[in-house]
Amino acid sequence: MRLGHRPTRDKRITTHVCLVARSFGASAVHIAGVRDDSLQASIKKVSDTWGGPFSIDFLPNPIRFVKDWKSKGGQIAHLTMYGTRLKDAIQRIGSDGDLLVVVGGEKVPPFYYIAADINVAVGSQPHSEVAALALFLDRITCGEWENMAFTDAKLRIVPTERGKTVEQLRFKKKDI
Repeated sequence: MRLGHRPTRDKRITTHVCLVARSFGASAVHIAGVRDDSLQASIKKVSDTWGGPFSIDFLPNPIRFVKDWKSKGGQIAHLTMYGTRLKDAIQRIGSDGDLLVVVGGEKVPPFYYIAADINVAVGSQPHSEVAALALFLDRITCGEWENMAFTDAKLRIVPTERGKTVEQLRFKKKDI
């Protein structure tokens, strides 16, 4: 869940939050902030080319969304500089049920600190929410995001020491 999206100010940061979430194993990003159809189209294009599943949606009432998440038994981890150290937090987060990871933007209202099952201190210095999300998802998946297969991908990067190798995976009549 990305808090406080403002298209004129946060377009690239929110795009990067979505890209990191997708590539590190999240199934969706829920955005609390101004609706931004161009952001949604951009991320859909990435998923259409590089595979999925992945979606983004805009929340009309993010507080209600968080309360509903918790009432359905989901866990909430809020990434911040204030809270339990990352390595200790990872040990405390259960593997059962859905996990909602909350990343801020502008000043985060106290509600999210209180509603979170755990506030995760990703570092103790000012930093990017994109970096915090990448570190958290890497640790919570024990690096397994590197082995993920993305369904319906048209392209895939083949790891090589030098150069760029991109493999075309499938053709559709409209692609030719």
